[in-house]
Formats: sequence, C-alpha cells, structure tokens
Amino acid sequence: MSKGNTGLVVALSAAATLGGLLFGYDTAVISGVTSAITHNFVTPRHLSAADANFLSGIAISIALLGCVLGAAVAGPVSTRIGRRAGLLIAGVLFLVSSLGAGYPEFFWSLFGAVGDRALPAFLFYRVMGGTAIGMASMLAPMYIAEVAPPETRGMLVTFQQIAIVIGINLVYFVNWLIQSGHSRAYLLSTAWRHMLASAAIPAALLIVFMLLVPETPRFLVLKDRDAEALALLKRLVGTDSAQSTLGEIKATLVEHTRPLLSFGVLVLVVGVALSAFQQLVGINAVLYYAPHMFENMGASTNQAYWESATFVGVTMTVFTLAATFTVDRLGRKPLLVVGAFVMAAAMIVIGLLFDLHLVSAGGHAGAGRASGASYLAIAAVVLYIMGFSFSWGPVVWVMLAEIYPNSIRGKAMSIAIGAQWIMNFIVSMTFPMLDGSAYLNRHFNHGFAYWLYSAGAILAALFVLRFVPETKGRTLESIQELWHPTAVRPARAEERAAS
Repeated sequence: MSKGNTGLVVALSAAATLGGLLFGYDTAVISGVTSAITHNFVTPRHLSAADANFLSGIAISIALLGCVLGAAVAGPVSTRIGRRAGLLIAGVLFLVSSLGAGYPEFFWSLFGAVGDRALPAFLFYRVMGGTAIGMASMLAPMYIAEVAPPETRGMLVTFQQIAIVIGINLVYFVNWLIQSGHSRAYLLSTAWRHMLASAAIPAALLIVFMLLVPETPRFLVLKDRDAEALALLKRLVGTDSAQSTLGEIKATLVEHTRPLLSFGVLVLVVGVALSAFQQLVGINAVLYYAPHMFENMGASTNQAYWESATFVGVTMTVFTLAATFTVDRLGRKPLLVVGAFVMAAAMIVIGLLFDLHLVSAGGHAGAGRASGASYLAIAAVVLYIMGFSFSWGPVVWVMLAEIYPNSIRGKAMSIAIGAQWIMNFIVSMTFPMLDGSAYLNRHFNHGFAYWLYSAGAILAALFVLRFVPETKGRTLESIQELWHPTAVRPARAEERAAS
C-alpha cells in the first residue's frame, strides 16, 4: 500500500509558480522606469503634450497587449506540446525580453536603432515579455491543478497568486536597491536598464526547473502515453488511487478534444466573466496608480511611494496567504462573494470621501478635517486590498484552473485569460482618463472611478451567487459533470464494459 508523495506535489507546484513570480515581477517592474522611458524614448521626439502623453502611455502599457497574445497562444501550445513545454517557452521569452528591454539597442544598433530610435525595439521586447506573462498566467495554474489532489488543489493553486504578490514586492525592493544612493540622472541613464534586465535571473530559474519537472498526467493521457501517466500518478496520489484516477482521466478524454461548446455556453461564460470581474473591480488601477491615489489623499510624493509599497504590498501578502489556508475549507464561492462586498464597501467609502470634498486632489480638504479623512481613505484602500487578496486575487485562478473539462481546458482557459488581459488593459488605460476628467471631477471630485469599481464588485458578487458552482473537494473529472452530466457518464459506462 502506497500513499501519494505530498512533497513531490508541493515541489512541482512551487516550480510552476515561478511563472507566477515572473508574472508579478515583469508586470510591476515598469513602475520603476516610467520616467526613464519618457525621458529616453519620448522627450527627444519633441512632440506635442497630447502626443507625448499618448506615446508614453503606449510604451508603458504595451506589454498588456502581449499578454492577450500570450493567453491566446497558450491554449494551443498546452494542448499540442504540453503544459511544461509551454512554461519552458514562456521562460525563454521572459529571459530574452528582459535583457532586450533593458538594452534595446543591442543587435538593433546594427540598423541604426540607438537613442530614441530604439523605441520600436523596446516595444517589441515589451510585447514579447507580455506574451510570456500571458502564457505563464494560464499555464502555471493549469499545471498545478493537474498534478494536485482534489483535497489540496485549491491551496496549491493559490500558490500562483502568492508568487505573483512575491514578484510584485520583490521588484519594488530590487528597483530600490538598484537606484539607492544614486541621483535621478543615474535612473534616467543606467538604473532603468538594470531594473528591466533583472527579470532575467528568475527567468533563468524557471527554464532550469521546467527542464527538470515532468509533464502532467492529464496531458500524458491526452497524448496516449498512459503508462507514463500511471507511473507519475503512483508517485503523486499513491498506488491505491493511481489506477482509478487514470480511469477517470481517460473517461473524460475518450474523444481527447471536443468542440469548445460541447459542455454548453455557460461554462465558457462563467470563466470569461470571472476573469473580467477580477479586473473590473479596479485592482490594477489601485496597483499601478497607488502612489497617485495616495497623493490625491493628501500624502507627499515620498510618503505616497512609501505607503503604496508598505500598505499595499504587506496587505496583499498577508491576506493572500490567508486565502491559501481557507480556500479548501471554506470553499470558493463564499470567499468570492464576501471579498466582492468588502471591496465594494471600501470603494464606496473612498468615493464618498472624494465626492463630499473631505479629501481632494493633493489633499486640499476642508480645514480641520483633511488629516482624519485622508487616514480614513487610506484605511479604505487597505480594506480594499484585503478584500481582493483573500478572494478575487487567488480564488479566480483556482476556479479557472479547475472549472473547465479536460477535453476543452486549453482552449477555454485561453479565451478566459485573454479576456482578463483585455479588461486589465481597459481598466489601466481608463483610470487616468476618469481621474483626470475635468467634467467628472466637477461633479464627483475624483470619486467617479471608485463608484464605478464598487458597482463592478457588487455585480461580481451577484454573478457568483447566481451562476458559479462550488468546486471545493471535487476531482477535475467530477467537476465536468456540473456542466454536462451526460457528457461523461456514457464514457464511464464504456470503460466499465471494456474492463
């Protein structure tokens, strides 16, 4: 009698989460180099203010478009050559893009692309990095879900969000370390290159680990490599459960791949909606523009960066860890619903404080009330981060990794995560427009965006209550029956008859 190797499952999950760490690292590294990008690639072009702002915005956010591309190609890649192989490709893309973005003149200088003329090369490498992020954001949770047993799958998939948070916090520290003790001129000339290129180190680690880990049992069965799948399952779940688990996987893969809508439209809609709502609640507006938000609440520039790094970073880390230890005990739906209402309440408070002019741009609030109102606003931001970090941050990744049947998982996850990155891009690009609108600020005093995100959070909670099933404790194969009970039962009957 042999039980599963918990240590092996954890080790494989940890290896895959390096993709999540790079996801967080490469997404947040841009926060330290925005002024350098404008200085080196935009200012020398002597554009009008509107054109310069537009070009800076494109250069800073273009990686998000690469993320959409990465999510789109990750599905076919995962189905054709494997989950592990896809993460390996993502690691290579991370490595090349981080070095290329830091030194875009390299190679391209042969064609005269130096100085601001290296902008096209810089954009190319950032799109490449975004493609790697998009691939990793889908493949890392998929890999973990396919090697983890049902009773710990939720906890292990939340490792993805923990790794993202660690990546975000790590890059803040690395950026500070690179710039510490130097002048602003050093940032504009040299430090920004080192910041971007520093992602090559964790990228190299991801490549090494993906060369060492096995493929997932479900992919092996998909490719008719049943003997390898059985041998791996014996190591993962033990000899007692390996054969039955293999039988369940084969039962759902009798046709190996099915048309995307074989299990109905609802399963696809649920995944896309979960992805979209994860961004529509406004999280990336908070993460990308936290210093700006804190300045609006009355903090100085230095205080704003300190508060965003400490309040946001520490809160995200602590409460993402809390989700890790509760998602398999409390379930997915309760965390999503409670978290959505917590975020909605926090955003309503922030919107009210701005709307009532208790807090205003630069902190110029009513006499005697500004300090207390600003502290209340900052507390509301922290409450919002708490709500997101124990719910929609980690739990959505768990749901996306497990709700889709084996035979459509690759294609469906590509669509859902592609939708997530599109919504990410929309929210990130529209926040400065909403916050800077003279018309909206005359009526809402910087509060409109927060009202909008609170409405998104309330809609997210209602959607989960009505349409999202609870998947706690179920095998990936039994989750399939939640969407289309007859799709798997005949296959199981055939398996029993054959045996």
